[in-house]
Amino acid sequence: MGDAHRIETRERLRERMGHPSEFVAGKVDDFVNDFAREFIAASPFLVLSTASADGRQDASPKGDAPGFVAVEDEKTLIIPDRKGNKLLYGLENILENPHVGVLFLVPGTEETLRVNGCAELTEDPEVLARLAARGQDALLAIRVGVDECFFHCAKAFRRSSLWKPASWSPIRVSFGAQFASKIGRGADAELIDKVDAGIEQNYRDEL
Repeated sequence: MGDAHRIETRERLRERMGHPSEFVAGKVDDFVNDFAREFIAASPFLVLSTASADGRQDASPKGDAPGFVAVEDEKTLIIPDRKGNKLLYGLENILENPHVGVLFLVPGTEETLRVNGCAELTEDPEVLARLAARGQDALLAIRVGVDECFFHCAKAFRRSSLWKPASWSPIRVSFGAQFASKIGRGADAELIDKVDAGIEQNYRDEL
């Protein structure tokens, strides 16, 4: 069934949503300025967005100690990649389509930093050693050439109350329960506990 209210043109989109002010449009730089550099140095967490050549999308969280992303120069960021689940969706996407988006967060800060550009993968030993953490070099690095860099306002964080502990309602994600359900053993508590314990051990071993 079609949507009679579907928006299909930029003109209609702008008619509905409006245009950015001169101030907003002017905040977008094509380099990492000093304010952005300071924010990246304080950020322990980011989300890397990629898409394959045929449009298959992925958004991957990455985190480490504040400043884990290196600002090589005002046009270049280097993001370490470490041990993970080995699905490699985002990394494979970069090989097919270098265009990426990066969203940096700093806990307790309502503004975020957005970076758009083109990425490549490197296994340069000197770079991987420079990005070492907990006594281990990075497995590889994602070098991002910066096309756009700008701060995003706090509205989304204020609407969501993301940094207000009183609003938090954590849920327990059980990979064991999900796995057991997929193989028809959803009531097998022993299997669920075993898988969850293995995941927790993996967290401890591979940080």
